[in-house]
Amino acid sequence: MIKRMLIMLVAVGVVLGGIFGFKSFVNAKIKEAMAGMANPTQTVSTATATATDWQSKLEAVGTLRAVSGSDLSLELPGIVDTIDFKSGDDVKAGQLLLRLRVEDDVAKLQSLQAVAELAKITLERDQKQLSVKAISQAIVDNDNAAYKNDLAQVAQQQALLDKKSLKAPFAGHLGIRQVDLGQYLSAGTPIVTLQQLDPIYVDFFLPQQALSQLKVGQTAAAKIDAYPDQTFAGEITAINPKIEAGSRNLQVRATLKNPDHKLLPGMYATVDIDSGAPQKLVTLPQTAITYNAYGSTVYLVDDKGKDDKGQPKLQARQTFVTTGATRGDQVAVLKGVNAGDTVVTAGQMKLRDGAPVAVNNTIKPKDDANPIPLDQ
Repeated sequence: MIKRMLIMLVAVGVVLGGIFGFKSFVNAKIKEAMAGMANPTQTVSTATATATDWQSKLEAVGTLRAVSGSDLSLELPGIVDTIDFKSGDDVKAGQLLLRLRVEDDVAKLQSLQAVAELAKITLERDQKQLSVKAISQAIVDNDNAAYKNDLAQVAQQQALLDKKSLKAPFAGHLGIRQVDLGQYLSAGTPIVTLQQLDPIYVDFFLPQQALSQLKVGQTAAAKIDAYPDQTFAGEITAINPKIEAGSRNLQVRATLKNPDHKLLPGMYATVDIDSGAPQKLVTLPQTAITYNAYGSTVYLVDDKGKDDKGQPKLQARQTFVTTGATRGDQVAVLKGVNAGDTVVTAGQMKLRDGAPVAVNNTIKPKDDANPIPLDQ
C-alpha cells in the first residue's frame, strides 16, 4: 500500500514537473519572441566621418553690370542719312556710327562763317584806322563785339551740326541696330546699345554681419547657370560705404574677367567669396543629420562584438551634434562626431537609441562638395 502511494506521488511529481518545465520553456520562447519583435534589426547605410579641408565662404546672388553701358541716341531729331556700323560690331571710342541729314545745317554754318569772316575784316580795318586817329575807340569796340558774337553763332551752329552725328562714347560691343536708312528719328530714339564687356561687374548684397570679413582685393568667384561647368574668377573692387536701412544689407561689387564676352549685363550670378583661412572639419552627407526643434542629431554605429552566431553585433547610438556651414551635399559638424566614427546616412527614421542594425552600403547617399545636377 505504501509502495503504491509512493509510486503515485512520484508519478504526480513527474507530471507536474513536466507541466511546469514546459510552461517555463514556453514563457522563455514567448519572451524571446517579444523581445525580438520589440527591437528588430534594422538595415541602414553608413559612412565614415572624415576630417577635410574646409574653406569658409560667403555666398550671395548678384546681377552682372557692364563697366560702361549705354543705349545710344541723338539729342536732335532728323532723318537717317548714313549708318556706319553693323549689329554686333566692336567699336573704338570716338568712332562714327550714324549721321542724320545735315545739308541745311551745313549751309547755315557756311553763311555764319562768312558773316564772321566779314566781321573780322571790318575789325582789322578799323583797328588800323584807330591807330592813325581816323575813328573813335567806340567803333572798334563795337566791331570787336560784333566779331565775337558772329564767332559764337558759328560755334553754336557747329555744335548743332555735331549733335546730328552719333559717335561711340567709349570702346565696347554694339548690340542690334534699331533704326534704318531714311527713317525719321525723334530726339532720344534708341539707336543701338553699346556695352563694355571686359571686364564686367557683378553687384550683390550681403548681410551687415559680413562686413568684417570683406576687403577690397579679396578673391571672388561667380557661377552662371548658362555655363554650369565654368567658374569666372575676379576680385572685390568696391564696398558701399553705407548699409541699406530697409534690409540692413551691404552692397558689394566684384570685377570679373570676361575676355570671351560670355558674360552679359543683366545676367543672374551666384557669388562665392573665400572668408578666413581653411580649417580641418569633420564632414558628413547632409542626409545623416536629423533636424529637430530640440536640436540636430545623428546615429552612430557602435561595434558590440559578435553575437552567438559569430556575426558582428552592431548597435545604433543617438547623439546630438552642432552643425556648421553646408557645401554641396556635405555639412560641417563642429561638435558631436569625431573623425573615424561610423555614422548612419540612410534609414535613421526607423531607428531608436540602442537598436540593433545591419549595414548595407549597396546604395549610399551622395557626398559631393560640388554636385552637378543630373540634367546637366
